[in-house]
Amino acid sequence: MNGLLGAISLGYVFSGFVVGFLVGLTGVGGGSLMTPLLILLFGIAPEKAVATDLIYASITKTGGSLVHGFNRAIDWRIVARLASGSLPAAFATLLIFYYAGLDSAAVAALITRVLGFALYLTAAALILRPWLLRHYAHRFEGLSPEATRSYTILTGAVLGVLVTISSVGAGALGVIALILLYPKAPILRIAASDIAHAVPLTLVAGVGHLLGGSINPHLLVSLLIGSLPGITIASAFAPKLPDTALRLLLAATLLLVATKLLF
Repeated sequence: MNGLLGAISLGYVFSGFVVGFLVGLTGVGGGSLMTPLLILLFGIAPEKAVATDLIYASITKTGGSLVHGFNRAIDWRIVARLASGSLPAAFATLLIFYYAGLDSAAVAALITRVLGFALYLTAAALILRPWLLRHYAHRFEGLSPEATRSYTILTGAVLGVLVTISSVGAGALGVIALILLYPKAPILRIAASDIAHAVPLTLVAGVGHLLGGSINPHLLVSLLIGSLPGITIASAFAPKLPDTALRLLLAATLLLVATKLLF
């Protein structure tokens, strides 16, 4: 433990604090910001960055899930439906990685492309969220219970693939999909359910990468030391800041990062 703590990097701690603070303000952006930050700013290999971020996310979101669970804000029916699609998809993605025998260069190229694509999707979801909800939410109200269940499982499967490859998708994309599928559910219940679902998904995907040896424990501890107080402090400021400004700022950041990764 002393050796682990002795290797703590202040740069990683500060990065964890900034990302944690932004996640606390907006509710999204953990994987969207942390993974490209590790790749572009610190030169961490894409596979190691994704694996570290997945374990980091599973730990931080466990705390949020415990709080939401204590407050009875989680709809476990939604969590179960998402997980029934995402967990098999995550397992299948990890198996494909393993049996395909991709070399590190191929894995890095795949992760970079999927990460850039996922960032563009997340930014678009953030920018268009009001328009999507205004024009499409009512169209999902007439879905039968069976159709809603099937679409939720399909949403989980898509998130499982995206999160396993790039660590991005469980935040903005998951929340918007759930708002459309469950238009009558309170936003707090949607967000809490999305956070609870992200815990097993990021844990399974992270452990799968961990078994391949692609994780940095010193980096993980440094990020957690910074992010946990960042999330806590941000929660005090979040109600005082305009949602639109935060969404657009985060979306602009993600577009810039995605462009940098892909081009």
